[in-house]
Amino acid sequence: MKLVSLIGEPWADYGLVDSGHGRKLERYGPYRFVRPEPQAMWAPASPDWDAHGEFVPGSDEEGGGRWQFDRPVPRDGWPLAWDQVRFTAQNTPFRHLGFFPDMAPVWSWMREQLTDAPDPECLNLFGYTGVGTLALASAGARMVHVDASKKSVEAARGNAALSGMTDLPVRWLVEDATKFVAREVRRNRRYDGILLDPPKWGRGPNGEVWKLEDHLPALIADCRQLLDENSRFLFLTVYAVRMSALAIGELLRQTMADLGGTVECGELGVREEARGLTLPTAIFARWRR
Repeated sequence: MKLVSLIGEPWADYGLVDSGHGRKLERYGPYRFVRPEPQAMWAPASPDWDAHGEFVPGSDEEGGGRWQFDRPVPRDGWPLAWDQVRFTAQNTPFRHLGFFPDMAPVWSWMREQLTDAPDPECLNLFGYTGVGTLALASAGARMVHVDASKKSVEAARGNAALSGMTDLPVRWLVEDATKFVAREVRRNRRYDGILLDPPKWGRGPNGEVWKLEDHLPALIADCRQLLDENSRFLFLTVYAVRMSALAIGELLRQTMADLGGTVECGELGVREEARGLTLPTAIFARWRR
């Protein structure tokens, strides 16, 4: 099993400007924000950061906190773009801004896996605000987008409208991911690609409890049943947990062993504009045919 890194480079509407002393300075279109970043253990390139706002974390490890603004920022969000996909960035109570910029190289990689696939259909589990779904749909894939949050699915539909992609073949579903996948297995459904970005902890629309360490192996096993010898990929990202890329890589390697193909694992990161260093953000494992 090969260890690799996927590094997100700056693009027109996003960049990691600087990082250090447990914080990071990012640009989101015309606005700049400071957010906590425990992995930025080094010193920043500049001692003085000019930002529109900063997220001040709560006092405990489990989260909380609030945004503090030094200059006006549109509270209902503002439009950004990645390739053909347009989406709304917004200061959320969860410290992020409505999408995960380190996923940009993942969106590109998944598109590459589908380049010669005839009429591909893909599944995006825990699809959030739909940027990954629209990245694949705009490249010709039929998509099934699943998230337990009605608000997130509404935001994803809004991003489709903002992108002028409401006519693309996407099913937007407010569903518990594990229950949905289990039903798809019983229906003998198959997909050409699956993207999973599960949270550390969460609840489904009917109060179903999700805990990553307990429920991930069974979900991966069910996802395997939705893939066959003609499928192209499965991509799994994991954030904010004390878990190794090697551990999720081995889980994927054993689960996908009968399909052959290649399993890789490693870290996602973002390239800092100030010095070109890499800020790690998450771990991942991926299978491809």
